[in-house]
Amino acid sequence: MNQRPGNQLFDAYFTARDMREVFCDQGRVQAMLDFEAALARAEARVGLIPTSAVAPIQAACSAGLYDFAALGEAIATAGNSAIPLVKALGKQIAAQNAEAERYVHLGATSQDVMDSGLVLQLRRALALIESDLAQLGQTLATQAERYVATPLAGRTWLQHATPVTLGMKIAGWLGAVTRSRQRLAELKPRLLVLQFGGASGTLAALGEQAMPIAQALAEELQLTLPEQPWHTQRDRVVEFGAVLGLIAGSLGKLGRDVSLLMQTEAAEVFEPSAPGKGGSSTMPHKRNPVGAAVLIGAATRVPGLLSTLFSAMPQEHERSLGLWHAEWETLPEICCLVSGSLQQALLIAQGLEVDAGRMAHNLDLTQGLVLAEAVSIVLAQRVGRDTAHHLLERCCKRAVAEQRHLRAVLGDEPQVTAELSAAELDHLLDPAHYLGQAQTWVERAVAEHSALTA
Repeated sequence: MNQRPGNQLFDAYFTARDMREVFCDQGRVQAMLDFEAALARAEARVGLIPTSAVAPIQAACSAGLYDFAALGEAIATAGNSAIPLVKALGKQIAAQNAEAERYVHLGATSQDVMDSGLVLQLRRALALIESDLAQLGQTLATQAERYVATPLAGRTWLQHATPVTLGMKIAGWLGAVTRSRQRLAELKPRLLVLQFGGASGTLAALGEQAMPIAQALAEELQLTLPEQPWHTQRDRVVEFGAVLGLIAGSLGKLGRDVSLLMQTEAAEVFEPSAPGKGGSSTMPHKRNPVGAAVLIGAATRVPGLLSTLFSAMPQEHERSLGLWHAEWETLPEICCLVSGSLQQALLIAQGLEVDAGRMAHNLDLTQGLVLAEAVSIVLAQRVGRDTAHHLLERCCKRAVAEQRHLRAVLGDEPQVTAELSAAELDHLLDPAHYLGQAQTWVERAVAEHSALTA
């Protein structure tokens, strides 16, 4: 059986296929070759090289023509991927047109090739992430509206608090997704820019034609020409990594919530089921939150990778030694992890299974105690806050000690029944009547999502 080398066992679990294609060897090499082809076109446009040289150069700028294993071996000696690739490109062109080979890579430096190639890859990665986030946002908006009035126990410090709704919880996930989409839109003009500075960032080799060529090159690649080259100013790529880190963390929150709600003791919300999904090698009954595990795993791994990007920012002078190198695999890996997390989040959100009956059952596990605040608030308006608080506190302790429902204890308490009728007590101890602004939060989150999508 033919097998490609590399670590592929976990790719389908942790990385979306489309994103891996962006950052595979083929994707990396083709992005650099796209820069070289565009450079030839730009230099021909301003008259620096003959137009006859463009076609032979472009014809050689196809990644399929190159031996990636040989390039990999050469990188170990050269110190970066552009040097051996440009050499191989020159040989490929010379074999067909010796004259055109003179004009390859004219005025550029290795980092121009690699960084601009990276930006081309990041543009593709950004489009994939934006598309998945938009789809996830729409799915979460639909689910938030669907469960806008479905009560479940709010949990603070992992203990039952007052009731919330599942729609409100989902709206929280949606809000984070919407903010991430806004951040990506805001950073895009700063990220999708050309890197072109030559040996030390001055483009001195191109003389008076430097700026016309730079502008033409940016246009050829459909990138913006920045105010100056950014060889050792890495805030652009680090900002993108940081936003991806926020996305990973927000999706990790979604995964954590779902995994906790899937626990046997809660059993309120579940990932969608499928043959062979979430099983155990020894326990036939298991239904493990395997999608949530990816979200939590990515949220755990990305911060460490992101710290590498931040640590690599204080780069030396006009070209960095080692710090730039530390970025090469780090940012692509962050992109891949976020893509896998988004893939799993979409599956979870689209197929979310909800047991509203179990939610109602769990809300009553404390026999009305989660609604003690509701009674206390109303009673305080009649007997005073301090008196109401101590009265409810005493009744709650009695309910726990006697293992009785709070409603029964309150019904036996003269100080309570003197102020609140049986109908009022029934109303106050109904979770559906103590949901506050849960519906409003859903409506606002969905509206913000819709405004961004419109």
